[in-house]
Amino acid sequence: MEITSLNKAFEQKRSGSATLGTFEEQNWSSFDQWGLPALKHEEWKYTRIRTLFKEGMLVDGAVSSLSEETIHQHFLPGELAANAVVFVNGIYQSALSHYTAGTDQLIVKSLETAAGDEDADFVKKHLGHSQQYHKDGINALNGAFAAGGVFIRAKKGKQVVDPVVIYHFSDSTTGFRFSQPRILVHAEAASELQILETYIRIGSEESLTNEVIEICAETDAHVHYVKLQNEGTGASHTGTTHIRQLGRCTTHAVTITLSGMLVRNNLNMIMEAANSESHMYGLYLLNGKTLADNHTIVDNQMPNCLSNELYKGIMDEESTGVFNGKIFVRQDAQKTNAYQSNKNILIGNQSSANTKPQLEIFADDVKCSHGCTVGKLDENALFYLKARGIPDDKAKALLLHAFAVDVLDQIKSDAIRAYADQLISERLSYSE
Repeated sequence: MEITSLNKAFEQKRSGSATLGTFEEQNWSSFDQWGLPALKHEEWKYTRIRTLFKEGMLVDGAVSSLSEETIHQHFLPGELAANAVVFVNGIYQSALSHYTAGTDQLIVKSLETAAGDEDADFVKKHLGHSQQYHKDGINALNGAFAAGGVFIRAKKGKQVVDPVVIYHFSDSTTGFRFSQPRILVHAEAASELQILETYIRIGSEESLTNEVIEICAETDAHVHYVKLQNEGTGASHTGTTHIRQLGRCTTHAVTITLSGMLVRNNLNMIMEAANSESHMYGLYLLNGKTLADNHTIVDNQMPNCLSNELYKGIMDEESTGVFNGKIFVRQDAQKTNAYQSNKNILIGNQSSANTKPQLEIFADDVKCSHGCTVGKLDENALFYLKARGIPDDKAKALLLHAFAVDVLDQIKSDAIRAYADQLISERLSYSE
């Protein structure tokens, strides 16, 4: 499938970095070979991503009418305003970003700069690792426009106290906006880093975001990552979060989807070091005709690792929730403990859930489990609340909020957790 605007945009862009230039050329060649995924691709059979691409889509990320004042109006309050990384139409904007964390703790710079300075070897070695797990045109297309990305490094032994909030702005004021942010994160040994990604669509036209964020954690690092999607019904999203545990470390990932037209979230946890620990949590709270497709991979490559995965979905009206989770336990990954669970509640008469938890185990001394449930609200619990004078709508909201709180509780930052809880309560028309 050829999109003239994509071809034209790639022909006009040229990275000033030899490393990134080669990377982009290789990815464009892969995109040209693979094209956009179709329904015949097993991993994309629920997500009709090809239908979103059309002639006339705005792909020039450098063009935007958004003012600095408009951007800053959407910054979160309090400690969440401390470290702000800003993307506009998929391009990192250093002039609009700011950081309270000193350079002795946190380094943030364009990916193009990092590819040519003291971080060049790291960029060359680790950029694009996610493509080993996603050999498709969507991942490759993002890589073909990687020069507008950002590089983030938490320094060795440092705790970045305030979260790093990454704002993705899509300027949809003049047409259908297509954005492709690229992020590479390096959490050095014994560092601690909290990341929140949030997405803002400005304008009445549709938008599509195609993102790849790759996170590398070294020995004794602690990485806490939250992805919060709430752009509205005119926004679609496909994204890959690829987390590698290069040394014994602990990683936490929470993905929350509250609105959108078509949403595809890939989350990969690659456990490359013995004695590592990973936690993956997801919540999709859907209405209208929204489709949210969550694909996860946990790849246990070394022994004595622990992974825990819990995804929960609430589908109302005509929405569709998809969960496809795979746990690999390689031959050398003896004494692995891996757990996976997906739970869904259907509250719309035409809502649906498709769930497929999977295990592929090649070791013999492991403890692994997986499971899924699809059901409705507990009628006995609902009756109990209504019998005590609580109106029907509020009783349902209370039960749904209680269902979601297991995921919310996994957000480490009090400020991020409170913000996410507020958005969920507003969606449920419930507040304490």
